[in-house]
Amino acid sequence: MKTPVYLNALRAFEASARHQSFSAAAQELNVTPAAVGQLVRSLEDWLGSPLFHRFNTGRARLVVTDAALRALPDIRAGLDKLSLGLDILREGSSSGLLTVTVSPAFAAKWLLPRIERFQASWPETDVRLDTSLKPVDFAAQRIDIGVRYGAGIWPGLVAEKLMEEEIYPVCSPALLHKQGVLHSPAELANVTLLHDLSMDGHAGFPTWEAWLDKAGVEHMMEKRGLRINNSAAVLQAAIDGSGVALARSVMAGDDLAAGRLVRLFPELRLHSPLAYYIVYRAECASLPRLAAFRAWLQAEAGAR
Repeated sequence: MKTPVYLNALRAFEASARHQSFSAAAQELNVTPAAVGQLVRSLEDWLGSPLFHRFNTGRARLVVTDAALRALPDIRAGLDKLSLGLDILREGSSSGLLTVTVSPAFAAKWLLPRIERFQASWPETDVRLDTSLKPVDFAAQRIDIGVRYGAGIWPGLVAEKLMEEEIYPVCSPALLHKQGVLHSPAELANVTLLHDLSMDGHAGFPTWEAWLDKAGVEHMMEKRGLRINNSAAVLQAAIDGSGVALARSVMAGDDLAAGRLVRLFPELRLHSPLAYYIVYRAECASLPRLAAFRAWLQAEAGAR
């Protein structure tokens, strides 16, 4: 028996044993029940002994023989290892799927407006975005690479700084037209402040309290206003004229360039202690798809 037929026959046998049915196995393997039956029979012919007791009591049912039952754990383990080996071979190619984890806000405000340029340079690579604020297990969830915001320490992952950022207030041109020019930070007391709660409580995450303290403004009710747990939504609220947002330069850069937002008090500069980092598992660093995406991210960040 040729090896490819042998492997297909083993898969057909394992699925049939698990489902106790050729029909159910065929549905899983996306072939016909007749094809599954033929593969199993070819394996039985090669072995010279049956793998199933076949019963027809109104409904066809398969019962695995004692010898086949003893062999099943090793067959399943072998098929799992073959599948893993094929995945490793696929990972070594520049084509295929690249899974990238980023926050929903970073995807919306920075990555997605630029991703077409990566796809144009690497058309054989398909990108799947996993957008979540929660930590993910790169190995278990088959994540190739990600961009995270923080202090640069994530156990088990290599972290390379991608972008630092400034923190500053922004609002829409329409709000300034309605409210009038704000001449000093103290005048923020007269407008609605938009608060970003996406990393509320995270050490170093910029807050209105920290910015106003840097600006020398005291005794202001900075905790009042609209509170939103998504950075992109905070900026959208500012674009819509709902108030003044404390923006992060990476997130707000495109909106400022397009004139959707205006930076207030540019003479006051506050740098965030947090930054954006490229993260990935060290053992995956040489994978062509990962290396290409990492280089592209660095080039895009350098072009800001």
